[in-house]
Amino acid sequence: MDTKFIGKKSAAAGGWGALKSCGKQLLQSGMPISGARTMLKANQPDGFDCPGCAWGDPEHGSSFEFCENGVKAVAWEATEKRATPAFFAEKTVSQLRQLTDYELELNGRLTHPMRYDAASDRYLPVAWKDAFAEIGSILTGLDNPNRAEFYTSGRASNEAAFLYQLFVRVYGTNNFPDCSNMCHEASGIAMRQAVGVGKGTVLLEDFEEADAIFVIGQNPGTNHPRMLGDLRRAAIRGARVVVFNPIRERGLERFSDPQDKIEMLKGGSTDIASLYLQPQLGGDMAAVRGMAKAVLAAENAAVSAGLPSVLDHAFLAEHCAGFAEYRAAVEATSWADIGDQSGLSRQEIERAADVYIDAERVICTWAMGVTQHLHSVATIREIANFMFLRGNIGRPGAGLCPVRGHSNVQGDRTVGINEKPSDDLLDALEKHFRFTVPREHGHNVLAAIGAMLDGSAEAFIGLGGNFARATPDSALVEKALRRLKLTVHIATKPNHSHLMPGEAAFILPCLGRTEMDLNAAGNSQLVSVEDSMSMVHGSAGINRPASPHLLSEVAIIAGIAQATVGSAVVGWAELADDHDRIRDHIEATIPGFENYNARLRKPRGFHLRNTAAHREWDTPAGKASFSCEALPDETVHQRARKGEGRFALQTFRSHDQYNTTVYGLDDRYRGVYGERQVIFIHPADLKAMNTEAGDRVDVVGEHDDGIERIAENFRFVPYDIPRGSIAGYYPELNVLVPLGSAGRESDTPTSKSIMVSFRRRQAA
Repeated sequence: MDTKFIGKKSAAAGGWGALKSCGKQLLQSGMPISGARTMLKANQPDGFDCPGCAWGDPEHGSSFEFCENGVKAVAWEATEKRATPAFFAEKTVSQLRQLTDYELELNGRLTHPMRYDAASDRYLPVAWKDAFAEIGSILTGLDNPNRAEFYTSGRASNEAAFLYQLFVRVYGTNNFPDCSNMCHEASGIAMRQAVGVGKGTVLLEDFEEADAIFVIGQNPGTNHPRMLGDLRRAAIRGARVVVFNPIRERGLERFSDPQDKIEMLKGGSTDIASLYLQPQLGGDMAAVRGMAKAVLAAENAAVSAGLPSVLDHAFLAEHCAGFAEYRAAVEATSWADIGDQSGLSRQEIERAADVYIDAERVICTWAMGVTQHLHSVATIREIANFMFLRGNIGRPGAGLCPVRGHSNVQGDRTVGINEKPSDDLLDALEKHFRFTVPREHGHNVLAAIGAMLDGSAEAFIGLGGNFARATPDSALVEKALRRLKLTVHIATKPNHSHLMPGEAAFILPCLGRTEMDLNAAGNSQLVSVEDSMSMVHGSAGINRPASPHLLSEVAIIAGIAQATVGSAVVGWAELADDHDRIRDHIEATIPGFENYNARLRKPRGFHLRNTAAHREWDTPAGKASFSCEALPDETVHQRARKGEGRFALQTFRSHDQYNTTVYGLDDRYRGVYGERQVIFIHPADLKAMNTEAGDRVDVVGEHDDGIERIAENFRFVPYDIPRGSIAGYYPELNVLVPLGSAGRESDTPTSKSIMVSFRRRQAA
């Protein structure tokens, strides 16, 4: 059996492997020297914000505030390769669809606006003014603005996102399917219910004071590697790091900091996790409920023995509502149910609870391993419950920390990208701009796909991203896009979404984060982004644009808006030429942005005040609110084990990708090389099926809606993962994620809760 693609895993995250990977990416870009110079300006006060993850920048920044993934993102953007009109002339769209995501984006930066020609099945160059005019004509020709969908990627700046939502609302709809619908929607909903604000309550500096850090359903080594530096420093000074993750991730075990010269020279590394627990898929709520049960048991024992209380009774009495009901719910939950659902023993859970009890200050972080389940909102409410018990919100070194993915996914929401806008936002826009805003709630991602499929949506505009590859049920999404009257994609590189054209289809190339955006006077324009810690940073590109034909995202939005709604309400061209004016409008309509332009130009930017971090609770009860929801009736792994040969699948990234962008075909942290169509599985499960490493199978979705979903030709990789649970990469496995399976309240696709089986294939 061919297993050459399975190799040695890195001994630790980071280290020489990270440096080697950085060099490889810079060389592959064709601009290694200028790329290295560019990286020195990443996340610096006089440079650009990294186009990768949303991890925060410290107030006391170092000379180098970038990581391996940042280098990959910048090298990917700053490549010398160009996807010119000649590239599109060489192959039809049908032929381009045969390329993998990696092969397609290797062709480099888009250089000209392009329009799809159905007769030749090719994209042809088009003048900007003609593109804007035709797009505007089609949009104004729809019989209802709600027939258009306006998608936003988390890479868009605050200025672009604000202008986008303003244009769309002047046009007359709140249809804002957004990338956050597919990742941290559950975090925002649950935290607003629990503490009154849908953002994390910690600053980066809190990681320097925490006694314990709980990392749940998160893989920072691949998804936000700079976080590993903060975890490493916490571990070195004695903080305990407790990990809940079904799969063993190298970055949560050991990390070698490339910026630590001594560690690098000695070939050393630092242990990260003090305790690493591997729950079954979907078992996090039960695990956290178990820790709460252990904490309450310790409280009862302390009271009986006359010892100091374990709970923070002062916090509970002054700041919390619903504690008595929650306590009753926890005590009514049996250890048998907790163990069966979590896949962890009582002893393991009690060990984690002991770390919590012994720590004065605790931070809890999580990511998509928590948010992409049916019961994600309930799980995050349970995390908040757990943190309330000892008052671990609203004081230094403690708090809730959902770690967002893309660099400005949080900022986009802050400035108005929301299909369910608050009345306060709409009132402010209406008063300031003097137009009648649409009040009807719009479509999120799943609703937008449904509308495209049933014909009630006829147009799609994507502000960045790769919608077709980021969304679930890939075959249905392709069908949905190709039946539209209009598809428009604002992008830096060709991707598969561009190859699913509507009746009229445009690719509009934009500037990247690293590139200078010069206005009519020749002045460099500044944009801003918000990180996971609610810090707002300025970002100014330093490189020359990849093509003289590129426009900024702001200019493209302004051009479409002008052609669609005219300038009676907003002077779009003036705003595109002066981003300070856009920020003046943000200041006038969005709370927290007072004196925006001046504060943005200070080193490291400024912090948006978080009420929960100050123990001000904007909830119906006026307090931090406990939830007493019962554990789910069944999780995906409990359902899967009822059927012979069924498994619970989660999708995740390889180490050589970021979101849908694939930088390479290796995943050195998991020991997989040159291959992406793989399934990570426990060795005992392989043996039970009479299969071996490298065997080829088709992965078959087991959703009960009558639709056949098959991911073809995947190979097994034995791995340290709970029996009955398996894992593999997206977007290749998105074809198995059903549109009809979404988180309760969040409507987020359940990409970590997919039930599947296998069909054997003959060896090639």
